[in-house]
Amino acid sequence: MPDETATTYGTQRKAAAHNRAAILEVAHALFAQNPATSMNEVAKRAGVGAGTLYRHFPTREALILAVYRHDVEKLVAAVDGLLARRPAKEAFVEWFGTLAAYIRVKHGLGEALHNAAIQDAINETYAPVTAAVAKLLDACVAEGSVRPGLDPGDVLLLMGFLWRVAPHDDGAAQGRRLTAMVFDGIGTPGASR
Repeated sequence: MPDETATTYGTQRKAAAHNRAAILEVAHALFAQNPATSMNEVAKRAGVGAGTLYRHFPTREALILAVYRHDVEKLVAAVDGLLARRPAKEAFVEWFGTLAAYIRVKHGLGEALHNAAIQDAINETYAPVTAAVAKLLDACVAEGSVRPGLDPGDVLLLMGFLWRVAPHDDGAAQGRRLTAMVFDGIGTPGASR
């Protein structure tokens, strides 16, 4: 006979995980539109009560940090899929375009979190992001489109201009052009561009 307590607990855990995921997705979208979005608006749009929201995220800052971490995890996880579907150079360009769009959208959140907590979150996520860049570079080196020996942290810093590309209609095209210029600099001599 199944243990009802274990079944109930398992069901509650699944519901809690579902609620947390829904809150993070809704908060991501709302904070992208308006970094000043209230906790009550997040709860309402996520279809959960305020108590559920605050049980998962006791403060607005905790929610913003969780959204930031969740988004970085998704960005890092995307590398393997891109490399499986595209040549390494294309994966590199697409991933950096996605990273740049993410950073431009999240820029407003930084103002809401000018404190040690956001700096800790940035420091904590830097290593996985740098590891993702290293994986992209390794694939590009193996493909012959990038010269070996590049430091992933240096490349990440070099690509930092992408976060400053204006979010106008031509911003994505401008980002691709600028990324192509960087590739001309880090690419292997004679590699097809």
